[in-house]
Amino acid sequence: MKATALVAWNLRRLRVIRGVSQEALAVDAGVDRSYVGRIERGVENPTVETLDRLAVALEVAVSEMLVAPKKDEKPPATLRKGRKKK
Repeated sequence: MKATALVAWNLRRLRVIRGVSQEALAVDAGVDRSYVGRIERGVENPTVETLDRLAVALEVAVSEMLVAPKKDEKPPATLRKGRKKK
């Protein structure tokens, strides 16, 4: 798996686990919401600085953005209507 795909996978995984919308994550990290979406789709190649800001906003180590998924792991789900889990 390419690094951009790993980042995309893990960013969505971590965001969904925490129940944070793309918009809320973008505000907390100081980036545009559409940029977060493009990173999650693997369209953008974020800088290390951006990865660090996203990791801080998600309260994880930046190394979590490069964790390889397990062989049989399913793709991360999406949040219902882009809103926080209730």
